[in-house]
Amino acid sequence: MKNTISLFDFSKKINYKNELLAGFTVAMTMIPESLSFAILAGLSPLTGLYAAFMMGLITAILGGRPGMVSGGAGATIVVLIALIKSHGIEYLFAAVALAGIFQILVGVFKLGKFVRLIPQPVMYGFLNGLAVIIFMAQIEQFKITDSTGAISWLQGMPLYIMAGLTALTIAIVYFFPKITKAVPASLVAIIVVFAVVFGFNIPTKTVADIAHISGNLPSFHIPQIPFTLETLRIIFPYALVMAGVGLIESLLTLSMVDEITNSKGTANKESVAQGIANITNGFFGGMGGCAMVAQTLVNLNAGSRARLSGIIGSVMILAIILFGAPFIERIPMAALVGVMMMVAIGTFQWVSILIVNKMPKSDIFVGITVALITIILHNLALAVLVGVVIAALVFAWDNAKRIRARKSIDENGVKHYEIYGPLFFGSVTAFMDKFDLMDDPDEVVVDFRESRIVDMSAIDALDKLSKKYSQQNKKLYLRHLSEDCRAMLKNAEAMIEVNIQEDPTYKVMPE
Repeated sequence: MKNTISLFDFSKKINYKNELLAGFTVAMTMIPESLSFAILAGLSPLTGLYAAFMMGLITAILGGRPGMVSGGAGATIVVLIALIKSHGIEYLFAAVALAGIFQILVGVFKLGKFVRLIPQPVMYGFLNGLAVIIFMAQIEQFKITDSTGAISWLQGMPLYIMAGLTALTIAIVYFFPKITKAVPASLVAIIVVFAVVFGFNIPTKTVADIAHISGNLPSFHIPQIPFTLETLRIIFPYALVMAGVGLIESLLTLSMVDEITNSKGTANKESVAQGIANITNGFFGGMGGCAMVAQTLVNLNAGSRARLSGIIGSVMILAIILFGAPFIERIPMAALVGVMMMVAIGTFQWVSILIVNKMPKSDIFVGITVALITIILHNLALAVLVGVVIAALVFAWDNAKRIRARKSIDENGVKHYEIYGPLFFGSVTAFMDKFDLMDDPDEVVVDFRESRIVDMSAIDALDKLSKKYSQQNKKLYLRHLSEDCRAMLKNAEAMIEVNIQEDPTYKVMPE
């Protein structure tokens, strides 16, 4: 129980100043993103802020690793926009709660570890695509909506002011760490730009121009929907996709934090925490969410390495909703835009460009494909799935070409085929071509000492090969074949010769 609910690891020294400042900075950068995506989905701004508060607090306390930040992420709400438009906000809350149940099940059944199967090129493509999305979302802030609802680009002096303040923010975020890292550069940038705008009374776009963010505490609310199979049929696919998108982004973020901090998080614990947070969202009026890559990077860059910053950031968002809205609404959007642009630049995996000439062409193709799907469709789950499938097919093709056979005839006139390389669906055709059925002697031995039987396609190929030799009145012996595969070769067992002493039993995933 202690490991489950402990907020801090007291064996490690915590820099409380860094945690406090990081939490405040995270709150500042989370607010505009949560607001933007809530408005994009046609929801109340408070729906996004409630999600940021509840996701952040619950996952900071119960999550799989310190340093990660969760909130009302756009990746999850984007997949629910169609549901909101067709059935309304109550169905959204129900879908979010159901998605949370799916995520808890993933953690309980320990399926989170399968994120390790995601290849590095897919990770590169995912992060690069996400960086472009974050950056392009900031470009949208250079647009304005008039009283008729028409959207147009800023022009003239408002554009120059916005661009100048954004450039000032970027410069501070870039150069301030060279002076000192005692205070997060992004927080300094927000304060300086706010002071400049306030001190010189500069007219520019502020948070208030996006939405007003004052409100009350989130209250318990059961989604007002009919509890029928028809309702489940409507929300089930949306909940499943949201759960998948949320977990993929969260677990990839966890892997990223592992690399940055040289430590190891717990994927299954994070899955359960994400699920509990989303169920809470569904019953307390939040739009749901997942781990946020950009805010996590802001948190880490600000020096946070404990859970405290995530808790502080979440409580800060709630305090802003209750008391601080008039102040926060006056923060220039240019300051937040500049901070998020620098986060996007930091998220982009520039090393993937530097090593592009050293990477296999298939890996380059996978990375670009994942990035493009992420950018164009904003569907992170689909992007990662496509990337993994392509990488798996490339791996299968490469291994299919590696199967070979060394042929020899012993003093008794028996022909031996020593097989090298895995025998599976991709290599069975090449395997069958190795045998000279017509010219082989009456007895043939196929030795699998240096090979492995991988799947049913391989077993079927052996069965067919045995029957072909039998039709020619020749005997085929299979040696050094695994015990579990022998049990499946029922049709050919009369012709199998196995050395029991040397024959291993292979397990797919040994405990």
